[in-house]
Amino acid sequence: MTSFALISDTVIPASTLHTAFFGALAAFVAMNTVMYVALAIAKMLPKVDPADWIRRPNQRAETRSTHPEGRSEHRGRHSS
Repeated sequence: MTSFALISDTVIPASTLHTAFFGALAAFVAMNTVMYVALAIAKMLPKVDPADWIRRPNQRAETRSTHPEGRSEHRGRHSS
């Protein structure tokens, strides 16, 4: 146990941890970590298209399709 205390004390002295530079570095690492987590969560969510929420002036209020439920498959003349 004394060897661990000796090694940890020689790597970074305790006075270094209380400097302004080390505080700024810790703040940068914290913000970087939060941003990385936010981007990782955003990557897992489905894509959102804001254009779907806003009606454009040239967009119809209702569909004029013969299949109003949105069925888009094309059937031939002689299919049943």
